[in-house]
Amino acid sequence: MHNAFCCNGKLYPLDKVYIMGILNITPDSFYASSRVNSEEEILSRCRQLLEEGADILDVGACSTRPGAQLPDRENESRRLFYALHVIRKAYPEAMISVDTFHSEIARRAVQEFGVSIINDISGGRFDPKMFDTVGKLQVPYVLMHMQGTPETMQIQPVYRDPVDEISQWFVQKTMKLREAGVADIILDPGFGFGKTTEQNYEILSHLDAFAIHDLPLMVGVSRKGMIQRLLGVSSSESLNGTTAVHMAALMKGIVRFLRVHDVKSAVECVKVYEMVRKGKKSDLFF
Repeated sequence: MHNAFCCNGKLYPLDKVYIMGILNITPDSFYASSRVNSEEEILSRCRQLLEEGADILDVGACSTRPGAQLPDRENESRRLFYALHVIRKAYPEAMISVDTFHSEIARRAVQEFGVSIINDISGGRFDPKMFDTVGKLQVPYVLMHMQGTPETMQIQPVYRDPVDEISQWFVQKTMKLREAGVADIILDPGFGFGKTTEQNYEILSHLDAFAIHDLPLMVGVSRKGMIQRLLGVSSSESLNGTTAVHMAALMKGIVRFLRVHDVKSAVECVKVYEMVRKGKKSDLFF
């Protein structure tokens, strides 16, 4: 695996796990407690995430919950750029990731607000200009796998072998990203995006198979349906399950980013994981 990733001219080592705290500037994200809209709410949420130990603020203005209809670019831009202006004024040094599949929004976010990472749920499928744009911007790119669209993705998703198919898709997309000049790529298998509960847990059980790509992996399972359905709980009751899944993912040894709603719990989970890792006698763990 690469030893570091580059953000804003600085190298960040990949021998640790980075916590990406979720900041939703949307009226309809699936977890209500993550939604903020006013300046006061945005600043309060940012302060909470950073004080609890978030390394990265992941800001999104487009709900991608199952069944969601995507907003037009104008509405997404208006919400997102307002939030970025508020955040940058209060936290000029914060590392920010923007959750968008629009290349023009990505360009403006980086050039006007110093955003460090582009997190694209579509893997470049929704905007053919995205890869070239990110290549020119020279920022890290989160390549996420999704079958279908948020509106259709949970309507009977079918795979022959989800781990193998996602891995083959990563190969194809990373080649195109490299051709576009993208240097730092973070892989995300897309838990909950066009996968059944069983498929999600099959992917979780075989996360180490993605080590073949020699790229850092991001896991985003926080309070998702795969946890709610398994445990028979609501999103507000799914923190324990989320932490359990985080630990299961971390123990595979290749996860370097956790995208979470609950930063404090994730930080504590990583601390326990790091202590377990130190206690391992075999180099095979990593």
